[in-house]
Amino acid sequence: MSQIRAFRMTGLAEGVSFLTLLSIAMPMKYFMGIPEVVRVVGAIHGGLFLLYVGLLAMLHVRQRWSVMFSLSALVASVIPFGTFVLDKHLREKEVVAT
Repeated sequence: MSQIRAFRMTGLAEGVSFLTLLSIAMPMKYFMGIPEVVRVVGAIHGGLFLLYVGLLAMLHVRQRWSVMFSLSALVASVIPFGTFVLDKHLREKEVVAT
């Protein structure tokens, strides 16, 4: 598996975990009084976010990505659906890299 493919898969997993946190876990905490869900989903999302940032830093150096592209990828990780939009651009970079 290429490094960009691994980053893409991590980005998609991070995006799903972020949306799960926002749309399922947070409402369960505040409307149903079940805060444990946020702890579990939040921990999973946090781990995936750290992995995402680490892979982004590695790829920025190894693939010589521009600062603007890398910053855009970082911003995409904190916007709902951002990593899904970024995935299109990463697929293009993956094709060029192979």
